[in-house]
Amino acid sequence: MASVATAAAITTTPLFSSFFRNPSLCIHRTFPRSRITCSSSSLQFNISFAPPKRKKTQQDDFEFGEGSEQQLFIPWIVRGEDGNLKLQTHPPARLVHALADAKTQNLTVKKKKNDTSAAAAAAGGPKAAPKLSKAARRFYNDNFRDTPERLSKVLAAAGVASRRSSEELIFQGQVTVNGSVCNTPQTRVDPARDIIYVNGKRLPKKLPPKVYLALNKPKGYICSAGEKEVKSVMSLFDDYLKSWDKRNPGLPRPRLFTVGRLDVATTGLIIVTNDGDFAQAVSHPSSKLQKEYIATIDGAVNKRHLIAISEGTVIEGTHCTPDVVELLPPQPDRPRPRIRIVVHEGRNHEVRELVKNAGLKLYSLKRLRIGGFRLPSDLGIGMHVELKQSDLKLMGWKS
Repeated sequence: MASVATAAAITTTPLFSSFFRNPSLCIHRTFPRSRITCSSSSLQFNISFAPPKRKKTQQDDFEFGEGSEQQLFIPWIVRGEDGNLKLQTHPPARLVHALADAKTQNLTVKKKKNDTSAAAAAAGGPKAAPKLSKAARRFYNDNFRDTPERLSKVLAAAGVASRRSSEELIFQGQVTVNGSVCNTPQTRVDPARDIIYVNGKRLPKKLPPKVYLALNKPKGYICSAGEKEVKSVMSLFDDYLKSWDKRNPGLPRPRLFTVGRLDVATTGLIIVTNDGDFAQAVSHPSSKLQKEYIATIDGAVNKRHLIAISEGTVIEGTHCTPDVVELLPPQPDRPRPRIRIVVHEGRNHEVRELVKNAGLKLYSLKRLRIGGFRLPSDLGIGMHVELKQSDLKLMGWKS
């Protein structure tokens, strides 16, 4: 009651003063209407309290309106056995059976699919590739798909022939692209989309992956991929190519070639690959990639010989100067003197010409390093090892 008086005093100040001055003022409260009645000779007002809000129950969701207790139902108009239409509150029996059968069939199909995928996963089989939308495929083709390349380069990468030989095949009209003879080596093609034939043989859609090998070349082998050469370094990779299909099923064999060349009598490190861009970047003199050789000399080596080698010589009209010339200390098992020579020009017979110009007789020559990659000490003569990405970076190659 004090709260009612306080509320009235806040709203009307005169009412508060008259409430205590006039003893005839009375307050009545009746139940259950929760109503307060105040009367006075000068003022009379009523205050009513609303009933508490009833909590919503689950049954209210099925009622039509407030205060209604009727159940919500859906009328069904069905045709009876007598052929007449009638109204009923429950669905027909045949519809209920059809829905039940459809739900059971869907569960059976899903269970079979799950059992099949589980069995495939348990057997170690490959997982089914996810289905991609057209937008996803278009985004992949625009951003990640390999761009079309020159026809001669594609033929060389597919192992048909070298790039020059592939250009000759194109000029001779032995190559067709999408049913038409192509005489231009610069034509841009995509083996995955274009149909390419060489001498009646279809070029595979998938090109072989890039291969990078380091070979410890033995003496007496020529760095040539020609079939007429009996002792070619390519013959050292026959076993590697024969086992290619087992190690890489579904991929064509690569056409390997050497990066640069070493003389018949020169031994040591040589790179073998099928990546023409990598071979061009490593072997071209403009790359200025250092190459380290150990030259074994037949005879005595004096200081004037080292100075003569350091001054360089003219090779093919270009004055070539070595980066490092160092006389190695003698070893008990190697009586002949050895000179460490580092060059970056990469000219033909450069080290041999430097030694010859100094008046020395070369006994043997071995290459130990290309760029930052050094020939592994445990790699036997005639053996090879696959290069990693870190090894390629040591040679200045960024794939």
